[in-house]
Amino acid sequence: MSESGIAVTKPATVLPDPATADNVVYNPSFDELREFSSHLETTTEFGSPAYVSEEQSRNADKTRNAVDHEFDDADYQHFEDAVSYVEDTEMVCLDRQVGRHTDHSYVCRYYVPKEYGRIALAWAKLFEPVHGDREPDFFTVQIPDHEETAIRILPEAGFTAVLGSDYTGEAKKSFLRLFMFYAKQAGGLGLHAGSKRVCLEQDDEGGLETVGQLFLGLSGTGKSTLTAHGLGLEDPEGTGERSSPSSRSQARENATMLQDDVCALLPDGTVAGSEGQGLYIKTIGLEREEQPELYDAATHESAVLENVDVAADGTVDFDSDHHTTNGRAVIQRSCLDSAGEDIDLPDLDQIFFITRNPAMPPVAKLDYDEAAAAFMLGESIQTSAGDPSKAGESIRVVGTNPFIMGSEGEEGNRFRDLIADLDVDCFVLNTGSVGDRDVGVEDTVALLRGISRGTVEWTDDDATGLTVPSAVPDVDVAEFDVAENLDGYEERAATLRAEREAYLAAFEDLSEDIRDAVY
Repeated sequence: MSESGIAVTKPATVLPDPATADNVVYNPSFDELREFSSHLETTTEFGSPAYVSEEQSRNADKTRNAVDHEFDDADYQHFEDAVSYVEDTEMVCLDRQVGRHTDHSYVCRYYVPKEYGRIALAWAKLFEPVHGDREPDFFTVQIPDHEETAIRILPEAGFTAVLGSDYTGEAKKSFLRLFMFYAKQAGGLGLHAGSKRVCLEQDDEGGLETVGQLFLGLSGTGKSTLTAHGLGLEDPEGTGERSSPSSRSQARENATMLQDDVCALLPDGTVAGSEGQGLYIKTIGLEREEQPELYDAATHESAVLENVDVAADGTVDFDSDHHTTNGRAVIQRSCLDSAGEDIDLPDLDQIFFITRNPAMPPVAKLDYDEAAAAFMLGESIQTSAGDPSKAGESIRVVGTNPFIMGSEGEEGNRFRDLIADLDVDCFVLNTGSVGDRDVGVEDTVALLRGISRGTVEWTDDDATGLTVPSAVPDVDVAEFDVAENLDGYEERAATLRAEREAYLAAFEDLSEDIRDAVY
């Protein structure tokens, strides 16, 4: 603890009260926030604001938390700097609510300099206004112009200082990181995952069965696309068009997106959502033909664009990487036909780990220990949301979740115990290529549709040692045989297995059964 006592147990006691402080604008409207940053805005052809930030991705290498790192005076000084800055500078302060679940919703208080109202605008469009009269649980102070870039977290106090970064993603994840941490403290597990509810015809008499799904994957691997996808299910009138939220209760079959990014799996099998108002999506290559819902929402006047190429006349180019490949849009759930009114999933049935490893089949079914191994391996490709300089390289991130605080081995053990207790089916899903053969979106959607319906036939694959499909409606799975499509498969598979074993061996707290389940 620093001498001034800012190893904060109650940030509200050291931060100015926004309701009475003369230098703080408290809970301004969206229009006011936009006006505060009008000097930074380019107005798009759709009437939405677009901004360009100095920092264009998260600073993972400059992020430290008091659980995994031993804080010294320099770390605590960052919190003192944040508090002093708020006291002496014109600030904006907003309160928003993360989550709706009775035991897992939190009031979040966010401070940022008034001239950076654009960050508050984007952040406020992700989370809902506070329900009822509640005091804040989590606090973040963001100071973009600080001379040093540093993100520091006091998890027990719920306090984050974001210094030297004007990237909206740092504001968003400062609260979601704590949401996940507190879920683990309560016996559950925070997950970097999208959640979905699929309603399917069960029999010829018109009975319906609901399947609850989670998709775990790093940003840019297709998590948002698959979570929002309607799976080609029929609309209530049989016209082939997507059903709206209001008509979904009458639909015979439908797929409903609940959450896009962060959830909390609880011991009773419910999945608590976090973001109730918006989504923070990647925009590079966004096309109406491939992702119609996301495209329409990103081109709606309610969106906020960040680091997207927008010409002086307002023309938007989602294909351009002029600023970065990590262009973003905050979009509203109300603009998505696939988004449900709920954000919590009552029951979980299936989990999908999204990878882009060419040595993996398009889908494989995993037992509990294999699923925990897949969780620990977190195999994917690096994206521009993490480290733009390494985009496209292979990467392993436990739980595909770069925001874990605490033992990662214990994270894997907790995951295995939860899915075993809840009897959840788990799969690894390759959305990239099998060798040189691309796995198209429609192939993946057909696989998901078959798994949801329970119409996939499975077999043991001698080459990979995994349980893979032998027959899937609408997919010729023989075309995706790994050994046939990957040159030098046996040698590459042996090398990959050795790498995986070495990687898992480094987690001392991880159960031996999970280590031995590596595939």
